[in-house]
Order: sequence, then C-alpha cells, then structure tokens
Amino acid sequence: MQELPASRALQPQPCSDAEYDSIRYSIVIPFFNERAVLPALLPKLDELLSMLDGTSEVIFVDDGSQDGSAEIIRSHAVHRPGYKVLQLSRNFGHQAAITAGMDHASGQAVIIMDADLQDPPELVPEMIRKWTEGYDIVCAQRVARDDETWFKRSTAWFFYRALRLLTPVEVPPDVGDFRLVDRSVLDSFTTMHERDRFVRGMFAWMGYRQIAIPFSRPDRFAGDTRYPFRKMCALAMNGILGFSDVPLRLVIWFGMIVSAIAVMCGIYAIVLRFSHADLVPGWASTIVVVAFLAGANMLMTGIVGLYVGRIHREVKGRPLYLVRSAFGFRPEASRRPMSREANLAARQPS
Repeated sequence: MQELPASRALQPQPCSDAEYDSIRYSIVIPFFNERAVLPALLPKLDELLSMLDGTSEVIFVDDGSQDGSAEIIRSHAVHRPGYKVLQLSRNFGHQAAITAGMDHASGQAVIIMDADLQDPPELVPEMIRKWTEGYDIVCAQRVARDDETWFKRSTAWFFYRALRLLTPVEVPPDVGDFRLVDRSVLDSFTTMHERDRFVRGMFAWMGYRQIAIPFSRPDRFAGDTRYPFRKMCALAMNGILGFSDVPLRLVIWFGMIVSAIAVMCGIYAIVLRFSHADLVPGWASTIVVVAFLAGANMLMTGIVGLYVGRIHREVKGRPLYLVRSAFGFRPEASRRPMSREANLAARQPS
C-alpha cells in the first residue's frame, strides 16, 4: 500500500458514485499503546471481516502511541487492502481520535469500537442487523461491568444520572462510544465543529432512530486502562458543560439566596440595635461567614471561567487533530453527502 502524506489524506478529492458506494462497512478503532492487545484483536477482526457481506474497511487511529502498535498493524495490513492506519501527530485524546476515524471513513455504516476487546467484535453482526431494519444509530449498552471496581461503577452510575438531570439531552445510561452509525447521520455529525467533544452526547443530541443492544462488558484483554480517573473526570466535565447551562443558573440562584440571607441578617441586626438588646460580639461567626462567601465566590467564578475557557478554545479555531501519516487511504478518502435513495439501497443485504 502507498503511504500518503497527511496533507493529501486530508484534502477532499472528487470521486465517482461507484467509488462512493463501494465500501459498505467502516470499522473505526482508536488506540493508544495497545501492543499487548493486538495479537488477539487482529485475528478477531480478520474473522469479522470474512463474515460481513460487502466490502469493508478497518481504520485504526493511532493517537500518539509510543510502543510500536502502529508498526504491528501496518505489517498485518500489507496483504489486507481493507486495513488502514491513520497516525495523529500526537495524543489528541480519545474523542478526537474517534472523530478523525469517522472523518476518513467511507462506509455506508460506520462502527466505532475500542481496541482493548472490551467492545466485543462479536456484537457487530447484531448491530448490522438492527441497521438493516432501519435504525440510524445502534448503541451497545453495558448491563454488566464486573471487570470494574466498585468506585468506577458508582461514579459511572452517578455521572449518567446527573447528566440526564442537568441536561435536556437524553443520553442513554451505560452507553459508551461503541456503536454503529449510518452514513446520513455521520454526514450531519461532520457539520458539528466543537473542540471540547463528548461524542456519545453529540449523537444523542442529533436524534434519528436509535436503539440500544444490551451486552455484558468483558474484562480488558491485556494491560491497564488508557482512560484513568483524571480523563474520566475531564470527559464528564465536557459532557455537562457542553450540553447544559445549569451550572451557570446555579450561580445566579446561589447569589440570590446569599443576598437574601444577607438582607435578612441586616434587618435582624437593625431590629436588635433599636430594641436595645445586648449584642454579643461574634468575631468567630463573622470570620466563618466571610470565609464561606469567599470560597463560594471562588467556586462560582471558576464555573464561569470554565465556560469562558471553552469559548476561548472555540474562538481560536485550531483543528481538532493533526494527521502525521495515512497508510492505505486513497487521495479521495473524504466523502460527499449521500442521497436518501442510495442510503436506503445500501442497507439492503447483499
């Protein structure tokens, strides 16, 4: 296969309708230092591709790996024309890597899955069956998370419930990024350009016909998770701040409540003063109140600052990711919007 410079891989080129409709399924797999998993993942993908009807492609997105994962995939892909590797210039994060893979996908249905085998490839045929029934987005919903600690399960449970409470977007609980997306949905998704991404929330916001397939999430095949608690917190923050202004509304309500309490305390002090009641100096209580208000003020200022920071990143307009190299792609890797007739025809089994 020919390795294309990043500039060529990213430049849209016109392509014929036959080329446009030739690939039926695209499987997007972002990865970061997954060398230990690849010996088990690649044979499973080979088996999966042999089962699928129509032409398929597998797009591996290397999110700045340092362990030689991309080289292993390239070696495996030499005699497999459907395998492609997109190497980003550095680690841009899981959500950016997913977006990069979707931007370069050519299939009429695009499947997003992680490389750690916790998103089982065996579930893909069931997703495709639901897609052929007319669903636009087919999600995989975790009904068992036995491999995770009690703390992680508890925080995940709390996050999804808090997200549904704080935002108008109905994000299905216990649904990650493992899903199948129809081409018409993906063409609409590419018009959304925000930098701080919560991909599963963006798909939930879009609507369309969606369905969730329950599955028991298996243990990670090898190595440690690439999504530590710090990154999970950042993802949760993006989910809440990107789809809700409730934190800003809480700032307003908190300010109004504190102001009302202050006014009542002032009225109470005036009444005591004119009633000639004995006033006991309350230095301790005064310091506590002042310290509380100062801390609350810093907290509320921080919330506003988070929104301002997001605006600042959007205004700068930097690209969401940069591609260092693209292996196995044609120059005309980008896609045009698909007609409704072609979309319906693509869903019919071959």
